Amino acid sequence: MSDDTSGRSDEASGDDDATGAGEAAGEDDAVGVDLDALPDDVSVPDLNAGRTREEAQALRDAIPPAERERVEATVADLLDLLGKTHAMAVLSAFAFADGPLRFSDLERELDVAPNTLSARLKELTAAGLLDREAYDEIPPRVEYTPTEQAEALFPVFAHLHHWGMRYTI
Repeated sequence: MSDDTSGRSDEASGDDDATGAGEAAGEDDAVGVDLDALPDDVSVPDLNAGRTREEAQALRDAIPPAERERVEATVADLLDLLGKTHAMAVLSAFAFADGPLRFSDLERELDVAPNTLSARLKELTAAGLLDREAYDEIPPRVEYTPTEQAEALFPVFAHLHHWGMRYTI
C-alpha cells in the first residue's frame, strides 16, 4: 500500500501489488475487486482514509500517562477478546445485520461449533459489546443486539472488507 494521501487508489498510481505478499499480481491471477465496477451509490474511501500514522501517534502521545495506561489496557483487552476463535466473525455478523440476531441465525450464518458460538456470545455480552434478551416463551427465544460500544467498532469491519477487496494473505 502506498503512503500517497492524495485520495488515489494504488491502482490509479500504477502500483499493481494487490497480493499483499509483495509480489505483483499478473493479469491471470489478479487479486482484488474492480472498484470501478461497483454501483455508483457505493462510496469506497481510500484505504489510507482516516488518521495518518503521525496523527494517531500525536493523539496517543497527548493522552495523560494515567489515562494512557487505562486506554492501552482497554485496547489490549479488546484485542485479546477479538483474537479469540470466531469472535471477529460473530461481531462482523452483527455489523452487517439488519436487526437482532438469534443463536440459530448465527449458527446458520457462521461455520462455528455451537459450544464455541455460545462461549463467544457470553464473552461478548460480558464485555458489554452485546445485549442479550431472553423472552419467556416456549420454545425459549433469546436475541442478541449490539451495544453502542460494538456499533462504534462497525466501521472497522467495513475497513477490513475494503482491505480484503484489494489484498489477500
